[in-house]
Amino acid sequence: MAKVTGIGGVFIKSTGKGSALAEWYQTHLGITLEDFGGAVLNWQDDKANDGGLTVWTTTDHNSDWFAPSTSSFMINYRVDDLDGLLTQLRDADIQVVAGPERHENGAFAWIMDPEGNKIELWEPCLWNDARVKPDDT
Repeated sequence: MAKVTGIGGVFIKSTGKGSALAEWYQTHLGITLEDFGGAVLNWQDDKANDGGLTVWTTTDHNSDWFAPSTSSFMINYRVDDLDGLLTQLRDADIQVVAGPERHENGAFAWIMDPEGNKIELWEPCLWNDARVKPDDT
């Protein structure tokens, strides 16, 4: 059977002006915009030593995982320095909704974009069950 082999792109329909939302992502998350107004994120540029992967999953209709957002999706962005990025975001008065949390596969934090979409930030690392103790979340 033919199958999906990866995520080829993420496309967000803005509730306002798409270019303004793209500019917010460039300014606050460092996503470099190309001439066409979007970004190209090359895996070859990712320096994380985790073997490179993309997680895809669904959730039940009554899940609160995306809260406080009411969007039906959440995008996880790989980052190279979560602590540094969180400092930059707080300096720009962008609220960190939750985190940082340390898990077997890296560190996570969550913010909201200006249109109310919850964003998961992930600094990946090689999986290590010993990295997190049961009470260390």
